[in-house]
Amino acid sequence: MVRLLRPFGRAVTYTRLLHLFIAIVWPSLWLFVQEAWWTWAAAALVLVPVGLVPAMRTAEGLQARLLLTGQRHDSESAGVVVAPSASWSDRGRLVVWLQARLLIGCATSLATVQLLMVTVDLAAAAFGRDTASGELLLLEGHAWWHVLLLPPALVTLAALVVASGRLITALAHRLLGPSPAERLAALEERTEQLLERTRIARELHDSIGHALTVAVVQAGAARAAGDPAFTDRALEAIEETGRAALEDLERVLGVLRESGRPVGGRPTLTDAGRLLESARASGAQVDAGMTGPLDTVPGPVSREGYRILQEALTNVLRHAGAVPVRVRIAVDDGSLGLEVRNPLTGAIPGPGRGSGLRGIRERAVLLGGQAHTGPDRGDWQVRVELPLR
Repeated sequence: MVRLLRPFGRAVTYTRLLHLFIAIVWPSLWLFVQEAWWTWAAAALVLVPVGLVPAMRTAEGLQARLLLTGQRHDSESAGVVVAPSASWSDRGRLVVWLQARLLIGCATSLATVQLLMVTVDLAAAAFGRDTASGELLLLEGHAWWHVLLLPPALVTLAALVVASGRLITALAHRLLGPSPAERLAALEERTEQLLERTRIARELHDSIGHALTVAVVQAGAARAAGDPAFTDRALEAIEETGRAALEDLERVLGVLRESGRPVGGRPTLTDAGRLLESARASGAQVDAGMTGPLDTVPGPVSREGYRILQEALTNVLRHAGAVPVRVRIAVDDGSLGLEVRNPLTGAIPGPGRGSGLRGIRERAVLLGGQAHTGPDRGDWQVRVELPLR
């Protein structure tokens, strides 16, 4: 019983009925001027050119979204588009929607008014009063048993209100909902958002992971050394790495807050010296060699190359510790080559293990390049080749 009465406690049940009443306001005014059967047919014909106007889809969409779904803001769950008609298919669906709304509005309004009149007549007849001339039910005389017909009439009226509201809402989702082209565009936008979130997660993993690794290695080395001078240098390196990580975090959060904000301020391979110094400060013996004009490398390639180098050095510090590291960066023949080698000091990780190695491979593949990671002649090697175009 409570479930059956639940729709009548929701405002949207009555706003849907109001939506249907609004559809017949102007034809009803026309009917008062010219009382003829063809008035409704003329109103239906007028709606055909009106539905071909692109802006009408926006007007109908806003009205349907507010009165049928109860959602004022733009939401995917509303299922109703408020954009102007972009194709003849959209215009055709809008014309069908206007015709269906007029037809259902006329039928619902007529039946609702008549059922209300029947309810009043039944109540009046039961109490011995004169009744109006109802069109759906003619009552003769006054009888107390007329009151027994009140519940069926009220139930019919309630069912009509709920059913007509659900019917017009279902038609709105069907006829005012997104077209296949709009669904495809929304899917592409959603995919772009997911890719952007994945990129941001990878950025945070590389930046924060590198900073934490450096901090852990430096703190452990300082405690083991017991040298105040070495401790000061370690703390200075931790401070510098932490400050750089905070800058990266602030930049990423800025991009999240402002979706239209351009990707700027991200480090490139021209800033690789900061990574090398950070690794040296952590105790690693870095032998770096750079050939070719790094400043001519395209922005996306240079930024991803920086992150690949950062992840490779982070893996060295995390898994091998303070060991000799050989870094080679070369720009030639339309490609960027990056190689990081260090001696193997422990167990060889299995293929594909570790989010860092997966991140290196993903970055290379997304740029149309290739990455090779694994043991090579007693060393652990990370070799990446990225095309400059």
